[in-house]
This record gives sequence, structure tokens and C-alpha cells, in this order.
Amino acid sequence: MLKGAFQQEPDKDMKSAYMPMVHAASIGLAMVISIFGSLFIGRYLDGKFATGNKLTFLFLIVGIFAGFWNLYKLIKTGFSDEKTIITCIKNEPHRKRPPPIKN
Repeated sequence: MLKGAFQQEPDKDMKSAYMPMVHAASIGLAMVISIFGSLFIGRYLDGKFATGNKLTFLFLIVGIFAGFWNLYKLIKTGFSDEKTIITCIKNEPHRKRPPPIKN
């Protein structure tokens, strides 16, 4: 019996190629959820307690802080060593200089 395209298991190379995209999406999603979630909570509490925009502003600041804290933690777990970060940056193909032109 022939296997369909959806029944095959993905290669390990494909999984490793998708992991950076998954990490980038999770960073963006964590930032958006923390900022807008706290903003909506602040707006709801302002409407419930009639405090103007004070709680909205407070929760917005807390959400921004939480978003960047999540970003920091995700980057810290992804790159556990400073030498790894420097090596990754130096090995990027767009960072390599072309050889000098000899006249």
C-alpha cells in the first residue's frame, strides 16, 4: 500500500529547520499576549472601578515589562553561553566580508 504525503514522518533536517521559526513565533506571540492581555485587563478594571485610565496605564506598563522579561528568558535559554552567541553571529553568511580586491 502506498503512503500518502501526510502519512510520512518528517525528516530530522526539516524539524531542525523549523525550530528557529517556532522560537521566533513564540517570542512574538508571548510579547503580544502579555502586552495586549494586560491592556485589556486594565481597561476592564478601569470600567469596573471607574478609575479613569490609571489601571490601564499601570497594567500596560506591567505587560510591557512581562513581555520583555519573557523575551529575555527565551533568549537566555536559547543561548546558554556568550561564546555561542558570538559564534552564531560570526557564522551568519551575510556578516562575512568579501575578500579584498587586489589592484
